[in-house]
Amino acid sequence: MFRDLTLIALALAMLAVLAVLGAGLVGLVRGTDPHKSNRLMQWRVALQALALLLVVLILTLFRDR
Repeated sequence: MFRDLTLIALALAMLAVLAVLGAGLVGLVRGTDPHKSNRLMQWRVALQALALLLVVLILTLFRDR
């Protein structure tokens, strides 16, 4: 059960990274304001850190199975 929840959380984190990255690319093409672009970059980095933390957690907790 816990393994399934962590895998779902990882998938959601990765989808969130993809969504923020896509929003940043759309903003880059449209030429939105730099403050918004910077904020999206900060969100992307934070979400990538969360996804990486979840990968490490999954590999650490479930390596024997």
